[in-house]
Amino acid sequence: MKHLAHIIRKILLIILITSPFQQPLNAQYLSNLSATSNDPVFTTYAAPTERSGYTIDQAYRLLWNKPQSNIEFTSKDGGSLGAGFFYNGKLRNKLEQYYSEPVITTSYSDLVGFYFYPYRNIRVEATFVVYSSSQSILKYKVINEGRHTAFVAILPYLSYHGNKKNLVFQDNAITFDFEKKKDDWMKNHNIPFEEYLQSVFLTYPEGRQFGSYRKFPVKSGIIDFKLNQYLADTSQYFTFLHLLQIQPDESQTITLIRRIAKDDIGTRNLVSKCRELENIDTNELILEDERTYGRIPQIRFKNPDHEAVYWNSFNLMRQCMMPAEGECSFNYYVFSREPKWGWGYGGQVFHESLVMLAYAYMDPESAMNSQRVYMERQWPSGYINYRTGPYLNEQIEHNGQYTSSAPWYNWQNLEIYQITGDKKFLKEAYESGKKFYNYYVSNRDPDDDGLCEWGAHAILECVRDARVAVWDKVGWPSNFEGPDVNAMLVKEAKALSEMAMELGRSKEAEGWLEDAHKRTGLINKHLWDDADGFYYNVNKVDESFTFETFDDLKIKEIIGFLPMWAGVADTLHAFMLMKSLKNPEEFWRKFGIPTLSAKDDYYNPIGYWNGPIWVQWQYLIFRGLLDYGYEKEAKELADKVLDNIAYHLEKDHVFWEFYSADDNQAGWNQTYIWTGIAARFLIDLDIYEKGGLHGW
Repeated sequence: MKHLAHIIRKILLIILITSPFQQPLNAQYLSNLSATSNDPVFTTYAAPTERSGYTIDQAYRLLWNKPQSNIEFTSKDGGSLGAGFFYNGKLRNKLEQYYSEPVITTSYSDLVGFYFYPYRNIRVEATFVVYSSSQSILKYKVINEGRHTAFVAILPYLSYHGNKKNLVFQDNAITFDFEKKKDDWMKNHNIPFEEYLQSVFLTYPEGRQFGSYRKFPVKSGIIDFKLNQYLADTSQYFTFLHLLQIQPDESQTITLIRRIAKDDIGTRNLVSKCRELENIDTNELILEDERTYGRIPQIRFKNPDHEAVYWNSFNLMRQCMMPAEGECSFNYYVFSREPKWGWGYGGQVFHESLVMLAYAYMDPESAMNSQRVYMERQWPSGYINYRTGPYLNEQIEHNGQYTSSAPWYNWQNLEIYQITGDKKFLKEAYESGKKFYNYYVSNRDPDDDGLCEWGAHAILECVRDARVAVWDKVGWPSNFEGPDVNAMLVKEAKALSEMAMELGRSKEAEGWLEDAHKRTGLINKHLWDDADGFYYNVNKVDESFTFETFDDLKIKEIIGFLPMWAGVADTLHAFMLMKSLKNPEEFWRKFGIPTLSAKDDYYNPIGYWNGPIWVQWQYLIFRGLLDYGYEKEAKELADKVLDNIAYHLEKDHVFWEFYSADDNQAGWNQTYIWTGIAARFLIDLDIYEKGGLHGW
């Protein structure tokens, strides 16, 4: 019945949206939700950029759709916050016990509001805010909707399953020391991460402390021994007890506050800092979010699931932005803040920065500043690190070369400029970009034939860093001149040409365009195969499709379509490429374009770079399809990708690193920033349908 009701609701929404009396555009979509656990909504929350910090950073995920668990805000390493309820002799601390499950009404990157009924006529309105990297607030407003006085007990708790030391009850607060361990990647890269921390947990108004470490009998007219069952695993819970007497149509509010800090701050100071949040106005925080999200382009949607993906994509992107710190004089991003893992918390990489093409619509200054992180760390030679963070300059030397990242740098800067119109940024980007381009082509073409190969630690530099058919079955990337690296360099040269023209440097613009035309000719001469109608890697020694065995490089991978994105393919080549792209047995799969042809024996739709759907690469192909006039196919591709993202937002309420090409599966890392580029599909389609493409 629950599933049927969900389907009926969606049908009604579609009827409303597509009716002649269409609703007005909603700039405050995320403040006016009515989302159940079956709706596509992203429910991970982290502090806003201005109140975030790198070395101590705690974000949370709302757990609200598992019947055997409570409704709580949980984290991989920092513990969980929630509450149980006791009323009319019944203890309820699991979702399956509640009278009705949560409905989310507001959800931004840093806060969420929802309501639920643990008992009939007892409504609980909850607001959770990750106020800063070290502080969070959870408010429960308990409302009596019945006709009689309600005696309700609420038991707010902090649970932590790791080792705890120095438990202290002081000033009506619970404090303890705990440890977050660095993973091996953080240790190997010397990432500064506070491992030894102190946590304080308190409630407001003050509640009675409750737990096995301070056992006492609880006796009153409304509480009995059943409460002790609530703390069956008592060593993991820190709980307060609040006894509420609520008249009909009245309410009472309990506020939970949690703060973490370095373990040398001192207990009294920590508790004092925590109490500063007691009177925070959460409504004002919502207004701040509404002002920030008000910058996002307003689109009239026909598909309610795609509308949800759109707004939640901006939640994901905004959540990953961090303020200037360490060696970063500008704001930067991490890949994920909850869960947090080493290589995802190290710093920026060009291929993750593709997401700035969407984020620039929400926060243009932050998107430009994120690119400035690369500029300020650039070497005099033009080289830019593989990964660049506040405490990391990851160069990875290999065979006498330093590893960079896939050359999307100038194209990203041009796209961001086309959104922001900031000439100061354009000038900075152009000067940095031409140095990077010259460095790259000078160091990735050792035989000086005009075509480049991936260099240094080539498997990392090429983005596709594991389970790549051609690397695994044939050889190391530096042996091949590829359609991916060379298509990117064509796009880089074209971007530099446009930037130069915009700056009034027409002669330089002509030079960049000449570079692009030369490389385009070489790609079409050597990397195109007329027999298959496809672009392949070639042996750099003789530009053949053979490395060790005859035609062993003729493996159809997603990189064969990048020449359409870069404008390298002529009309005939594009037409022939579309035969493979639209073939359901090769690339036109249920949820998008896989990274490897499904005909290949190495294909795995949920592998890594041998089949799955990587959303940012889908966007590149989507752009190419629009450029070549394949509007129908571009829209179909966007629908495939967005439908699958929406499915997982409904199922598990997270964005994933990649998705299966054939099944409703997703893989490896969740809450991953670059999937936020999904918003750009919808922005571009809106612009296209209005008769133009921004900056194209």
